[in-house]
Amino acid sequence: MHILLVEDDDRVAAALRPALHRHGMTTTRLAQGRGAVDHLPGVDVVLLDLGLPDVDGVDVCRAIRQVSDVPVIVVSARGEVDDRILGLHSGADDYLVKPYDIGELVARVHAVCRRRGTPAAAGPAGGEVVLDRVRIDLDRHVVTVDDAEVALTRKEFQVLALLAAAGGTVCTRSRIVAEVWGRSWPGANRTLDVHVATLRTKLGRADLVQTVRGVGYRLGVPAPTAE
Repeated sequence: MHILLVEDDDRVAAALRPALHRHGMTTTRLAQGRGAVDHLPGVDVVLLDLGLPDVDGVDVCRAIRQVSDVPVIVVSARGEVDDRILGLHSGADDYLVKPYDIGELVARVHAVCRRRGTPAAAGPAGGEVVLDRVRIDLDRHVVTVDDAEVALTRKEFQVLALLAAAGGTVCTRSRIVAEVWGRSWPGANRTLDVHVATLRTKLGRADLVQTVRGVGYRLGVPAPTAE
């Protein structure tokens, strides 16, 4: 997935770009708004600051929307309700106020891509994914182990399917919570831990979902193969 980062703050860009790269995203960074439209070909998502030195980010967003339906996420220190409303009315798909958690930003990137149908963001859209002895039917929401069906709740299935789509790479806690539950709350991490523990028990595979301490979870088996 390729991200166009329109951000004038060198320190923010220097911290954000490697973080996005660790999540499998490439980036092009612009330090001003003029010329952003010229860089849209090949871009999957635009991360747009509003406080640019040459032109207001709202105007950049409007210019992008005139020529492209690429997802735009405003990432700005302007946190007032009126600012968020103006950004969304200008064509932004989402609005995130600085400072923010990188996991939440990544989750929002994937979310806007799913809503827009961007192929680069999609995991397995259907069919079956086989993880060693575990078979996940993404269309029917059925999971079997050694051909025996295992009853999972909707959330348990969503967590497993998200990890399967990641193909063995780490999914941060904040991303899993945002994509499966759609929001965060003080006890979200504990709720996720309980769901993962239940998954391990139901699947009879303690090694299926590995904990990456301080980050999140990943599959503990070779990358899935789609059938």
